[in-house]
Amino acid sequence: MNKVILAVFLCVICSCSPIKDGTSMQTDVSPAFEKPNIVFFLYEDMSSKVGAFGDPLAVTPNFDRIANEGVRYTRVFTSAGVCSPSRAALITGRHQMSIASQHMRTVTSAGVTEGRPQSYSAVPPVEVKAFPELLRASGYYTSNDYKTDYQFGDPFTIWDKTAAKADWSGRDANQPFFHMATSLLSHESYLWPTDMKGTSPLEKYIVARNKKWFKDKPPMTNPQDVVVPPYYPDTPEVRRDIAAQYDNIRLADEELGLLYARLEKDGLLENTILIVSTDHGDGLPRAKRSLYDSGLQVPMVVRYPDGWGAGSVNDELISFVDIAPTILSWAGTDIPKWIHGRDFAGPDRDAPNTYIYAAQDRMDNDRNYRRAIRSKDYKYIKNYLPNDTYFEPIPFRDVLPSMRSLWKGHAEGTLPPAAEFLFQPLPDVQLYSLNDDPHEVKNIAGNKSTQSIENSLKHDLEEFIERVGDMSVVQEEEMILNMWPNGKQPVTQTGMATFEKSKTAYLVTLTSETAGASLAYMLDDGEEKWRLYTKPFSLSPASEFQTKAVRYGYRESEVASFTVPKN
Repeated sequence: MNKVILAVFLCVICSCSPIKDGTSMQTDVSPAFEKPNIVFFLYEDMSSKVGAFGDPLAVTPNFDRIANEGVRYTRVFTSAGVCSPSRAALITGRHQMSIASQHMRTVTSAGVTEGRPQSYSAVPPVEVKAFPELLRASGYYTSNDYKTDYQFGDPFTIWDKTAAKADWSGRDANQPFFHMATSLLSHESYLWPTDMKGTSPLEKYIVARNKKWFKDKPPMTNPQDVVVPPYYPDTPEVRRDIAAQYDNIRLADEELGLLYARLEKDGLLENTILIVSTDHGDGLPRAKRSLYDSGLQVPMVVRYPDGWGAGSVNDELISFVDIAPTILSWAGTDIPKWIHGRDFAGPDRDAPNTYIYAAQDRMDNDRNYRRAIRSKDYKYIKNYLPNDTYFEPIPFRDVLPSMRSLWKGHAEGTLPPAAEFLFQPLPDVQLYSLNDDPHEVKNIAGNKSTQSIENSLKHDLEEFIERVGDMSVVQEEEMILNMWPNGKQPVTQTGMATFEKSKTAYLVTLTSETAGASLAYMLDDGEEKWRLYTKPFSLSPASEFQTKAVRYGYRESEVASFTVPKN
């Protein structure tokens, strides 16, 4: 991949992206930027409840402002309808079931263990690295505030700094940076009622947090104003949760505004690409954890420097695995061949997707095994577990008033058909015509009029699975043992150093006997920071330094200390 020259990229985007009236937008060439700063802000558990994406009830002034200053991408889909698998795919550019990160989640929370295998960290193939680590290797400073949740642990080599309120202030002068920030305020757990009594340590923590947070925050959205989708009963509990989600999105939007203001204050807006999206769809039942658009489709805006593309709309199919290669392209960093995604906006942008793909696997204690393929017009879902039902008890979700209303309606036989369907054994195949049935409640699988479409999607889904691999073909317990022999986490071998003498210094080479390990070193210069090892480096005779290594999914190595030979 050639170094990105932002002017060329922006010219490509602005000359070919459709705008609201469907016409093309022509622009002059913008000033050139090499290695722009890149900032990625993620909401949690949020579909397109955004004013700029056509929701009249949403109060999202900051998201709307950035949308007006950037390009709106209206057909963006995560590869899973739940955070950890989705974030694993996002950070690597690979579908989660190809890196053993498909189950939700791999690490068991305290007090939430029933029906789950042992806690573990996924072990991706040796070549796989998180894209921020690749950015570090190309000279970027990387910071994260602060959620990770990648399923393969938190390798210390990914970020220069990851912590609450981490930012770009630790970078060297003139060093480009990549910064990622997450607002937790729109997360499903903020919908939990504050009057419930938690039983597990996790539940008790969330209830106490919510009581404190909402103490001085009265409801802002009238439940009578919300639209109730046809797959819910129209009950006060359902309306309460939908209205509360609007409120939480409104509060999360304020955090986006603070980030924007900080960039503006630091004079960074005009050399920074700003991405805004969310880690998957709604945090409500039948959305979160699902393969329906309510769980997968997300809003996304990219604000480019100098207002290029402002107000335009792009309706290509984009998968979350496409974001990693696109960011690498913007940064002028080579895109590894092992990445599954495509570059959707760089100077050498790939052809648009014909399909996007998604997977649903174990959700807490609920075993699932489903795969989906989606075109612009149709979605095909394959259910691999016979007689499985969509709704099975999941304690974390079942505390929601809306979910309690669903369970109650099912027991009483009062649910609308689209809701009752979720409690019945699922068919092997589901097919939906998205233009005629945007809520995906009318399964047309088996219809003669759409049989050729069904067959084509089935074939293309099977070809995709063959191409990328799917670790769910074996039971999760077997998969764990394949990665963790005898169920024990492997340990990364300690880094080793060799020295090659030159005229006035020594060239230091670091290695680890663990295949795929990332290495870092810390100099004895008072900075106390781990520098990512990418190539041999020079040190003066008698210098002291430390090394540490980690392979994703393994335990970190011991720290090894070295002294450069004396002359």
